[in-house]
Amino acid sequence: MRPVVWIPYEPKDLPALPDGLDCHYWDGTETCPTPPEEVRFLTGHPGAGGYETLVAMVARARRLEVLQVLSSGHDYLTPHLGLLPPGALLCTGRGVHAEATAELAVTLLLAAAGRIPRFARGQRTGARAPAGRLTLRGKRVVVVGAGAVGTAVAQLLEPFGCDLVRVARSARPGGDAPVHAARDLPSLLPAADAVLLCAPLTEETRGMFGAHRLASLKDGAILVNVGRGELVDTDALTREVVSGRLRAALDVVAPEPLPDAHPLWQQPEALITPHVGAFTDAFAEDSAAFLVRQLRRYADGAPLLNAVVG
Repeated sequence: MRPVVWIPYEPKDLPALPDGLDCHYWDGTETCPTPPEEVRFLTGHPGAGGYETLVAMVARARRLEVLQVLSSGHDYLTPHLGLLPPGALLCTGRGVHAEATAELAVTLLLAAAGRIPRFARGQRTGARAPAGRLTLRGKRVVVVGAGAVGTAVAQLLEPFGCDLVRVARSARPGGDAPVHAARDLPSLLPAADAVLLCAPLTEETRGMFGAHRLASLKDGAILVNVGRGELVDTDALTREVVSGRLRAALDVVAPEPLPDAHPLWQQPEALITPHVGAFTDAFAEDSAAFLVRQLRRYADGAPLLNAVVG
């Protein structure tokens, strides 16, 4: 009997799927293409609008061998990992959407440096208020996170002539471009003109940019976050932005979304996008290609990509 697989794409649209699997389209809702008790490989639906249904299906999939998500991180599933059957794997889509997320990170940085949020507000009201812009040339830009997204961000920033400083959990030698350890942040931040957060959410990174580290940034510095909202103390960042001391460009926030009346919505030096780093016109194609590769490995009994639990 072929292993039952649920995927967020119509199998007929993925001709390269391996023959040894019984693949079914699942739309991420409570409508099940087969009994959940039979599914061996379950893929989260990226457009389902929440993970409650995915968690509910995992609880019913007692023969589950692989839970595949298409997001880079899996922190939102951490409270539910106990539902996985013994020996089941959790795999992520880490690296699949790195270039898209990096593009947004650099876009947010350029927009904040160019005071685009302030100018856009003026356009809506017909107010013309010229203000100086910040060039990236010669500026110290600290990229926190040296995974797929952080690496892609660093590559995109090279043509701008900025002084690039990369930071990861531990130091990595690299000739002219070494990666500093996270413990070096206190000495690196005071000279930073911009900080880009591309790190995953872990117990080590949660709240890593609290009031003290934000206060160590120079006046006018820019904080860009495309990692996870919980990397930053939102209240502390709000105070810094409202005071006019820091600028912020955020694709992720905590809580997400921010309440309607949150002060950051109205700040002329704040730019907030709704967690869309991976969602470009290439999302479906890139995700489907990755999923096909992963399913071929599964069918062949080869080690799976991006296994983080199991």
